[in-house]
Amino acid sequence: MVASISARKSVAAAVNYFKHMAEDEYYTGQGEAEADGEWDGRGAERLALEGPVSKAEFEAALNGHDPRTGTRLTQIGKSHAPGWDMTFSAPKSVSVMWALSTPAERTRIEAAHRQAVHAATAHLEDHHAFTRRGKGGAIREPVAGLTIARFHHHTSRDLDPQLHTHAFIFNLAPRRDGSWGSLVSRDLYKAQKEAGAIYRAHLANGLERDGHAVERHGTSFRLTAIPRDIERAFSKRRQAIESAADAYGYRTAKGMELAALRTRQAKRPRERTALFQAWQAEARTLGFDLARARQQQARISTPTRLGPIPGREARARSPARLLPSVQQMISAIAQASRTSSSMQGVRINLRQRPSERDTEHER
Repeated sequence: MVASISARKSVAAAVNYFKHMAEDEYYTGQGEAEADGEWDGRGAERLALEGPVSKAEFEAALNGHDPRTGTRLTQIGKSHAPGWDMTFSAPKSVSVMWALSTPAERTRIEAAHRQAVHAATAHLEDHHAFTRRGKGGAIREPVAGLTIARFHHHTSRDLDPQLHTHAFIFNLAPRRDGSWGSLVSRDLYKAQKEAGAIYRAHLANGLERDGHAVERHGTSFRLTAIPRDIERAFSKRRQAIESAADAYGYRTAKGMELAALRTRQAKRPRERTALFQAWQAEARTLGFDLARARQQQARISTPTRLGPIPGREARARSPARLLPSVQQMISAIAQASRTSSSMQGVRINLRQRPSERDTEHER
């Protein structure tokens, strides 16, 4: 599941979440008390929040206050959920490519990932963010923006490469008349699959523009330079979960969640340079050389496709022409959501393709 969403049910839980974000990003080797976060969304813009996310700012927004002035923006009730963590995880082939690439290439891959996350959350902001007002919340209206803190992480709990971003959506949104209110959470849950599809589409297009060969299947994709057995070798967290599921006879979505919890290890700090050295050494042990793989791929004149596309065999692929199909895909997801259970998007889909499944529990 490339995009997942979960609620933080109290301010205290959300504050612990912030600390967890800081502790998880051991990859930087900085040892700082603040998480490597950044503000995003038009709600954050209205509050003049930009750049790194401090703990004081994060906690103020959780409590319904303007982090800059301390002004109360909305009332916090006992049943108030202060926000939701929507996590976007790159396909495993992208994370492996990032880990084995040069520093300059890693920077470009990471930039494509962050831009894709922003595109997905901007879509939520424009189409799936609503607030209520009036007696009993009878009036439902679109918000003027979302207030988001994004935290970028790079590894799984088994220290495999795993690019992922936690986008914390505060239950604090500006209305179009300038007032502030809380969000209707149901719309965010229903849009989970759509947000994930948009993230993948933008990431695939961005990487393709940067010269990576992309193989699309359904609403997902993979980088063809990374063989599937290498993806699997760098998915030790996924393997541990599957082994636990087999050992305990888990077959349901709930069972897979239990398997993930049973195998969940504490994060193990490791210095940044050592991580890249370890990943590259592991690739060599597996007999994989990224430079050679990319040279071999460059000799292939026709990109790999699942089937012929009438009228396009003789034309070069253009990322710009991919966007209409993305919109068609989004429409299909929206139509399917309207005919399915309203909370279907929060369940784990055990029928996903391996490339979609391999990232969902690794964080």
